[in-house]
Amino acid sequence: MPSGAQHRISAGDHTATIVEVGAMVREYRVGDRDVFVPFDVAELAPVYNAAVLVPWPNRLRDGRYTLDGETFQLPVNEPDRGTALHGLGCWYRWELVRAAADEMTLELALPAQKGWPFQLTTRVTYRVDAVDGLEVRVRTTNVGGGSAPYGVGFHPWLSTGGADLDDCVVRLDAGSHVTVDDRLLPTGVEPVTGDHDLRSARSMKGLDLDDAWVDATRDADGLSWCLLERPDGSTAAVWMDESMDCWQVCSADHIAGYERFGLAAEPMSCYADAYNSGDRLVRLAPGDSHEVRWGATLR
Repeated sequence: MPSGAQHRISAGDHTATIVEVGAMVREYRVGDRDVFVPFDVAELAPVYNAAVLVPWPNRLRDGRYTLDGETFQLPVNEPDRGTALHGLGCWYRWELVRAAADEMTLELALPAQKGWPFQLTTRVTYRVDAVDGLEVRVRTTNVGGGSAPYGVGFHPWLSTGGADLDDCVVRLDAGSHVTVDDRLLPTGVEPVTGDHDLRSARSMKGLDLDDAWVDATRDADGLSWCLLERPDGSTAAVWMDESMDCWQVCSADHIAGYERFGLAAEPMSCYADAYNSGDRLVRLAPGDSHEVRWGATLR
């Protein structure tokens, strides 16, 4: 299959299929209701479906960055905007490390390559719980030489449950919005206002989103949420804990063939072009590790 080996985990009504390529979540559902928009077993993942985005999430301007006085060039894989999009790990085959009925771990040893002279090992553990749903933990370690720039993100698409996205309601726990230019590269940060203030639930009708937010707000458990309430009364939800502070939310209005087919709710450790801005960028020294945690459920 284009997505490689298929690994299924389940607990109660919660089931998820994790694939070898990109460690993507090909499907996550509760009973017969999708939480994430699935893709077919014989299909190449169309829109980075629930992929692990390492060693950077989102966009890198011109695929270029300067580190300690040396400039590096990475492949530009979003040619219309002239950016390097969503890191390097999406299209590698991740090795199965451990598997159980309700939990599994995959690992990627990311090799040094042109534009990326570092070596990282990333382990992702997926677990489903019959009550709490899906939990994801990612730990990345610098196993080579040199201090590597690093960020991580994830790309689940919340399912509308078969409804029109316009008939759904969104809520996002974040207090600041990242402004962008026409290439969707950041120009600044502002307090949320107008269409970008999603702290209270509001209709998706008329909302065209492909934006980042920072300054995540949190509940009593320290979790920040993105919620998509569907017309049937259910709510598909993604959360992140205090290991991450950034969201990207996309309504797919401008993705040809997939317009408004779901809502991307992307937890990230940093937002676009962090390699150049340095904002929230992690520097992993040799032997250092970085860990994040997020999850999803159906309410």
